Formats: sequence, structure tokens, C-alpha cells
Amino acid sequence: MTLPRDYRGQTCALARSMEIVGERWTLLILRDAFYGVRRFGEFAAHLGVPRAVLTDRLATLTEAGVLARRPGTGTGRREVYGLTPKGVALWPAVRALTGWGEEFYAAGGGPRRVFLHAADEAPLEPDGRCTGCGAAVPVQDVLVAPGPGLAPSTPDDDPVTAALARPHRLLTPLLTTAPSGRPTKGSP
Repeated sequence: MTLPRDYRGQTCALARSMEIVGERWTLLILRDAFYGVRRFGEFAAHLGVPRAVLTDRLATLTEAGVLARRPGTGTGRREVYGLTPKGVALWPAVRALTGWGEEFYAAGGGPRRVFLHAADEAPLEPDGRCTGCGAAVPVQDVLVAPGPGLAPSTPDDDPVTAALARPHRLLTPLLTTAPSGRPTKGSP
């Protein structure tokens, strides 16, 4: 039996939030959108999510105003997804859940990825403050960089995983489309 998407009888804000972001794969799609993943195929390749599920989750996030679907540019002109201001407002929750997972469930060797302040490349505290200058760092000024627990890239890695092996500013496109229509690593 399929579980319903809503929490009938629950009127709290958390239940309403979970109706949008609580389904399996949704938070990973949002994480990738913060990393700069924009195209359906990039989400599918990086996450390994079934295409029908990805279609459903992207539709839910778009209908809720968390993601916006826009025409792409360059060869192929396939549509791209981007976070809306409502979606960007989810960054503290995504950051906190990532930190929680690193603290309690990460494999040995340290975090796979670290968040840094773009201005001084100092690590961020769990609350999003820069350890170097003390500033509260807005998401657009955050770099995601490989951490000590990240395994080296292999030729079999999908383009998103390979691109995330170097520091990258959040919310900027991670991959761009080359004249051939094939994805390439975006610039930081």
C-alpha cells in the first residue's frame, strides 16, 4: 500500500513542510540543486534515482515553488531547474542535516565535503558562521569543497561527482553544456 503524501489531521508547520520535502530522494535533489546541478539527466546520473521518481519529485518541488523550471541555454536548450527564494531558504535545514549525518553516520576519515566561506576559505561552523571572520555566511558565499573523507574520483564517476572533486560555490551551475551538447565542468 502506498503511503499518502499528506499528514491528515496534522496542522503543524513541520507536517506541512514534510509534505513538500519529506519524501525519499527529495532532500538529496535539493542538496544537488544547492551544489549547482540543473538538468534532469545530471540529477538522475548523480543520484541513481529512478527517472519516474525523479520526475515526480521535481514536479512536486516545482509546484510548491521550491524549484523553478526554466529554458536552458546553449546547444540542446533542455530545461533547467533552479532554486527559488523559497528553495534557497531551505539551506539552513540542508546544512544542518548534512552536519548531523557527518557527525553520527559518516564513515571514517572525516566529512566527504566541507563548507567554506568563499571570502577567506575558512570552514563554517554548524550554524553557518565563518570560523575565520565570524560572519554569518549567506548560501551564495559558501564553497563546497572535498573533505578528508571523500574517496578519489574515478573515470567511472558521473560528471556531477567528478565536478564536486574541486571547490565550487553553491548555487552556481556545476556543469555547463559544451558546443557538443555534452556536460562539462562549470567554472567556480
